[in-house]
Amino acid sequence: MELIQLNQANTTQISSNLTCPTYDRQALKTGIVHVGVGGFHRSHQAYYIHQLLEKYNALDWGICGVGLREADRNIYKVLKKQDCLYTLVVQHPNGTVKSEVIGAIKEFLLAVDTPDLVIDKMAHRDTKIVSLTITEGGYNFNPSTGDFNFKNQDIQHELKHPDKPKTIFGFLTAALKKRRAAGLPPFSILSCDNIQHNGDVARKMLLAFAQKQDRELAAWIAKSVHFPNTMVDRITPVTSPEVIAYLQETHNVKDEWPVVCEPFIQWVVEDKFSNGRPPLEKLGVQFVPDVSPYEKMKIRLLNAGHSVLGIPGAIHGHPTINVCMEDPVFAKFMRQFMDKEVSPVLGEIEGMDVEKYKDALEERFANPNIKDSVSRICSESSAKLPKFLIPTLQENLASGGSIKYATLILAAWCYYSDRRVNENGEPLEIIDSMKTELHLFAKTTQDDNIAFLKQRELFGNLEKNPRFVKQYTEAIQLIYQEKGIRKLMEKLI
Repeated sequence: MELIQLNQANTTQISSNLTCPTYDRQALKTGIVHVGVGGFHRSHQAYYIHQLLEKYNALDWGICGVGLREADRNIYKVLKKQDCLYTLVVQHPNGTVKSEVIGAIKEFLLAVDTPDLVIDKMAHRDTKIVSLTITEGGYNFNPSTGDFNFKNQDIQHELKHPDKPKTIFGFLTAALKKRRAAGLPPFSILSCDNIQHNGDVARKMLLAFAQKQDRELAAWIAKSVHFPNTMVDRITPVTSPEVIAYLQETHNVKDEWPVVCEPFIQWVVEDKFSNGRPPLEKLGVQFVPDVSPYEKMKIRLLNAGHSVLGIPGAIHGHPTINVCMEDPVFAKFMRQFMDKEVSPVLGEIEGMDVEKYKDALEERFANPNIKDSVSRICSESSAKLPKFLIPTLQENLASGGSIKYATLILAAWCYYSDRRVNENGEPLEIIDSMKTELHLFAKTTQDDNIAFLKQRELFGNLEKNPRFVKQYTEAIQLIYQEKGIRKLMEKLI
């Protein structure tokens, strides 16, 4: 039987064996412009909006996707070909699979080809929110100081040529300037990235940029634009060829870039918007006055927990997070890290049972159908660990709490960055914008045990803390004596 290409014209045919949108996609207005249309956005925010359209016909809240970089061209081509439709494949731990075609994204613009169209779309009166999943690195700040990086060449270009933006900051300021000139209210800027106080960070970075480019505009942004903090959660691994094949074999549908995810989903949002918002509380989204406790819980437990499994998992040779969880040493090490080092610094979180949350994380990480690769989890560790793991370590150093689990992970990260092969001699896939610098600092570790820590932008003053340095040096020496990372983890637990 010939495969059916996923696109709008074929949805009637496809809907006989796969759930498709029933709302009028042609009538959709794009109330949201979303920058960074990766798998997570499509499994999370776009899924929530799709539900809102299905259940409440809220047609003012369609999404226009934007790709800022040349690297977004592939997803741009696929989504254009498929009329921005894609299949969400939800993998349950018991093996149940539920697939649905999502239609919330109405259009997609590639900024490197059509920057003017992106500015115009953001500046359009229908646009109420510009949301972001641009990864930690996209916010262009120094991880150690938190200050905006004006040395970035694209930023330098934008300051000289404000009408030819390249980064998110250039596009946002250009669009807000246009709205202000037209007498339109500003859009809200909604960060959905895994950064604690993500809205506050987005605000600080945008204002730093805008003040250099146009001080009058910066003052208006500071006064008028809202940046709600958010906490987002849904494990969404990279789409594998097997998922594409599954849809072809099971549903006879050709979807060139479906998304696979777990059933769990959560979104906590600060209820502070400039120009209205979709009624997502109808779908279980929590709108709260302060997101901070929820952010901290998720970042310190889920995101750090992933790294606590992923970095030693990569060294040992475990391919995926669920395989790490099948190893009792890895599973117990991760749980003890959460219990002994993270829980003591979290405090009370209203409406949350932290012990049940940790139990749920263990089940989610162990989901055998998600198969989240350790290489994805370890990617961009230089952006992740200073936010997810090191603050917990610093708080425990200040309070006298346990630091042995987090310290071993940092030592393992050094070894991972230095050797770049696992314990079986197989090459590691290292994806990190600081890959070269990490390797240069790590490779002198055998001459200087704390060489890796001298990257101040990542580790701050940790190299000057005697208690930490003692624990770290012991861990480094044991790892480099090739005792085996699993044996070291087992010793700690």
